[in-house]
Amino acid sequence: MRRKNDSFFSRDIVLVMVATFLFQFSVMSVNPLINGYAKSLGAGSAFAGIIVGIMSITSMFLRPIAGNLTDQVSKFRLTLIGGILCTIGNIGYIITPKAGLLLLFRLINGTGFVFCTVCMATWLAFLVPRNHVGEAMGYYGLLNATSMALAPALAISLYQMIGYKTMLSISTVAVILMVIAIQFIGNRAQPVTTIKKTNHFKILQRDALPVAVIVSLFSIPYFATQADIVEYVAQRGLHVTISLYFLIYAIVLFIIRISLKNYFDTVRFGIWFGICTIATVVYIIFLTIMNNNFEMAIAAGMMALGYGIMFSICQSTSLLLAPIEEQGLASSTFYLGLDIGMALGPILGGLISNIFSICWYYPIMLILIPIILLVFILNRQKLNSAVDQN
Repeated sequence: MRRKNDSFFSRDIVLVMVATFLFQFSVMSVNPLINGYAKSLGAGSAFAGIIVGIMSITSMFLRPIAGNLTDQVSKFRLTLIGGILCTIGNIGYIITPKAGLLLLFRLINGTGFVFCTVCMATWLAFLVPRNHVGEAMGYYGLLNATSMALAPALAISLYQMIGYKTMLSISTVAVILMVIAIQFIGNRAQPVTTIKKTNHFKILQRDALPVAVIVSLFSIPYFATQADIVEYVAQRGLHVTISLYFLIYAIVLFIIRISLKNYFDTVRFGIWFGICTIATVVYIIFLTIMNNNFEMAIAAGMMALGYGIMFSICQSTSLLLAPIEEQGLASSTFYLGLDIGMALGPILGGLISNIFSICWYYPIMLILIPIILLVFILNRQKLNSAVDQN
């Protein structure tokens, strides 16, 4: 178990963070390429879409299994299995001669992705003192944001010069380095055993469920934007440098998280919720009225404050509310909410685009705000109590 006097930035914690970045870089650099790569192997548009989306579907089904396993075996062992599966999947991408096999290797990669995302977040929370879980999840979320901004941009730029297979080889090297890095972590996070612990399989962690619903609702406009922002700008005929949108998002998020890192473990959920909800309304409004790069930058910055901060607050809150022996299940419940938002965002965006004029794309998403407020009001006492439990 973790020792109370462990320093926050111990070697083990740094290695988990490095391994997390390498893993996320590998996954995020593959995602924007897989559609085009599948088509280059002979897949039609529909089948290529299935290959792209199968990872999200796999995630939703396997999250509860990963959560239960994380609480029953060492975090090292499950991360190692996940890393090996990701490596097999990546190598399969490179050597497969046809699109049908690409679907199989995407499933393998998706399984490894589920194990690693649930396990590595739980491992990091296990290593830090309980009263620094919020700060740790802030750094963890920052690594995710950095990889989501850097890896796709780098992959899209490089594959045009070096080709799909060479870029996929780089992503494979990254996940292999992750597997190597975790070998040097001393505290392998054996499962916590208590008298109350049972071996009953659970799909969700009850205390983390409201947090999962909230992060799902916050993530819908984020992932809709991620999927459709380029088309949205094109359809409105806007003259903005939209390629800078998520770079601005990542920079602002970095500044905010570093500046506020000492408050994540002391400020109650409700205060963060209020700030992030207002920021979400502001960025939706600015994306609606956006006509120039300045307004685009405000929207990106407010998205960083709204979704980017709420992501970390929800992740740490889910872990703080759950019993110590169900940290893995709490993490999987949180990520299940994220998976649902990731799936519903593009779906809702597509429906709005098909039914309404493009100018209504973002205003309609404001209907999420009263739902978010209702979920918070019904669970505010539990959510606000999280900081008292560290």
